[in-house]
Amino acid sequence: MATTSLMIPRLMVTTMGRFAANGVQLIQVDGRVTYPRGASSQVRRYSNVRLAEVGKLESPRLDNNYSVGQIFLHRVFGYRGVILFPWLAKVYDRDIAANKAKEKTGDQDHEPTAFSHIGREVKSKTHHYYQVLIDSRDCPYIRAQTEAVTFLGNQENSRSQIEKIYFTQVSKQHSLYAIPGLDYVAHEDIMPYASTEKNPLHHELFDKFLQYSPDSDPPFIARDTLKAWQEKNHPWLELSDVHKETTENVRVTVIPFYMGCRESHNNNVYWWRYCIRIENVGELNTQLRERHWRIFSLSGTLETVRGRGVVGQEPVLTKLSPAFQYSSHVSLQAPSGHMWGTFRMEREDGCTFDCRIPPFSLESKHDESKD
Repeated sequence: MATTSLMIPRLMVTTMGRFAANGVQLIQVDGRVTYPRGASSQVRRYSNVRLAEVGKLESPRLDNNYSVGQIFLHRVFGYRGVILFPWLAKVYDRDIAANKAKEKTGDQDHEPTAFSHIGREVKSKTHHYYQVLIDSRDCPYIRAQTEAVTFLGNQENSRSQIEKIYFTQVSKQHSLYAIPGLDYVAHEDIMPYASTEKNPLHHELFDKFLQYSPDSDPPFIARDTLKAWQEKNHPWLELSDVHKETTENVRVTVIPFYMGCRESHNNNVYWWRYCIRIENVGELNTQLRERHWRIFSLSGTLETVRGRGVVGQEPVLTKLSPAFQYSSHVSLQAPSGHMWGTFRMEREDGCTFDCRIPPFSLESKHDESKD
């Protein structure tokens, strides 16, 4: 296969998937990558930018899992990353459940209301996700928070030396800390590539967690520090449930994580973080305008939260930049609860609609730090 490459801006990187195959050369340009012949008319204005080779795309694995140390491009966000370790998650896809219900009833036109889907039974399917490091050079260009994996500050006393050096405080009010450049990636979003560089990824933890092993495939293997860090932080890192639902060509994916329990004013307060990805899978540009959450606690309280946008933004989802990902937090004075809601979306034709956020459980785990 020819390795002729043309430069492409980062916002067009999502079209790379259709070209993924063995031997396709990749080029990096100030946080951007290239793909083969096929859209030259769209990228000519970038012809004066200096190119630097990254590597060559490999065939995506459809049946087998990726190994620790595999470097890749993110299919949607386009960043370079490396796999640290896998997670086997239960995926609850409400689109599949809705389609099966339509087939059973023969009602192809019925569209559920914003909250009528809460009680619908959805069976899970297991699916592989990966804990990854993001290349710091690409962080300014991606529409996903790079400090999305957070920890409670009360765990500070038991941190490893690595964590004490690389933790970043993201909230003084709630003592939340993060290790910048961590993400969770679904198997289908991994676009593997090969590089001849000993340090193909820029991240402060790359050399701390992985070591170059030219005789291995991929040529990077886990150090003992990575294995120890994974084992120690397993309860707070573990990805177990993923929830998905699509409304009018806008797909929402939610991944909740239990963070731990802390005492406040003689009451136990349970914390969770949740990562949300909003993706436009249609043809028309769509903008997120408002959020509407319902938060139910096992203690019997039901809270309603409304507001403009998410994390201070009202992202526009287009064909070239179809997705936006963010993380937030919720606390309850009970060990479990539920969340669900809607995003008010506005299409470029002026039409507005409520995009459903799939309901998900907030479940606590045993907190060893309190023993």
